[in-house]
Amino acid sequence: MREHHRPPTILIGHSLGGAAILDAASSVPEAKAVATIGAPGDPRHLEHLFAEVAPVLEAEGQAEVNLGGRPFTIKQQFLDDLAKHDHLQGKVRGMKKALIVFHAPRDQIVGIENAAAIFPAARHPKSFVSLDDADHLVTRKADARYIASVLASWAERYLPESETAEVAASDALADGHVRVRKNGLGPFGQDIWASQHLFQADEPETVGGLDAGPNPYDLLLGGLGACTSMTLRMYAERKKWPLKRVSVTLNHTKVHAEDCEECESTLGKIDIIDREIILEGDLDDAQRKKLMDIAERCPVHQTLTSENVIRDRLGD
Repeated sequence: MREHHRPPTILIGHSLGGAAILDAASSVPEAKAVATIGAPGDPRHLEHLFAEVAPVLEAEGQAEVNLGGRPFTIKQQFLDDLAKHDHLQGKVRGMKKALIVFHAPRDQIVGIENAAAIFPAARHPKSFVSLDDADHLVTRKADARYIASVLASWAERYLPESETAEVAASDALADGHVRVRKNGLGPFGQDIWASQHLFQADEPETVGGLDAGPNPYDLLLGGLGACTSMTLRMYAERKKWPLKRVSVTLNHTKVHAEDCEECESTLGKIDIIDREIILEGDLDDAQRKKLMDIAERCPVHQTLTSENVIRDRLGD
């Protein structure tokens, strides 16, 4: 990496990968921080997991094991490497890097006692994050997102300015400008900068994405829903009406034009957005009717229902 790109700033490893980066951290002086997820404090303690396949390993040089319900192929060299890592705590004590340890107390593959071996050996700054009832392979999407969120916040302070410059560069965007670029999370993941705000977009797993963020149509509906709620709130406050809360639920579908009674076009398909608005508060019927009329004056609603022009140009 030093030769072709640049050395890593943060080392992140799960399970035995966590043990591997703890072992290697001292050999990467450029790395400022280390993060482990479900890592063993002494990799040799996991040898019992492979005891059943030992005869196959010896005879064929490799074997398949089942860990947490998933099959993995291991080779004899893997077990030989495990036997070499008998001073991991000493490596942790001497690595002189920030450390964060993620571990689930109910981990059935690598017990919580492993975190208890790693964490005390490290010097400050160090942090421990309990993963509650997550499994060892972090198969639940909610658990994976929690780890990613905490890890991203923690890692930010250890990234050099050059690596955070792209986010800071969003400050240069003028009001009303948005920048979108692929972020490397799966085939479709995108980072979206809007002013000083950074968020993600993705496609669902059913079409090959990682579902790491809302899809483009979800973002479109979210913009319309937010604009609707904000517009009604501003109008009600100006009129001093007792509107407590606005809830907007939206759905996007495509139908054949010939099946759309209220549509002028009779060819191709038509985009239909269904919008349900719930108005909470002590409002009379006339006020509710007026607010529903105002919803159609929401700027995003007017943009979507008027003639639009999208002008493209090739950037540098």
